[in-house]
Amino acid sequence: MKIPAIKKLVENYNLHELMAAEEAIVDEQQPAIEVEGEDEGEQLTHVLAAVWILNDMEDNGNDFKTSLREYTKKVRVSIS
Repeated sequence: MKIPAIKKLVENYNLHELMAAEEAIVDEQQPAIEVEGEDEGEQLTHVLAAVWILNDMEDNGNDFKTSLREYTKKVRVSIS
């Protein structure tokens, strides 16, 4: 997971575009948007993170950094 790649997605694409990219990656197709990542797994991780962050920003009125911090907390808890 690379924070700059997630930030780029959040800043450049809307929720609809990101969800379409998620679907394309899951279906082993090339997404219509540029998604950085070494492989499909990393690309999917970046897209899923961007979707979560955009939803959190909208739902809670948070800025990017706050939503990113909340997302990384969730990731740490899930892997510990």
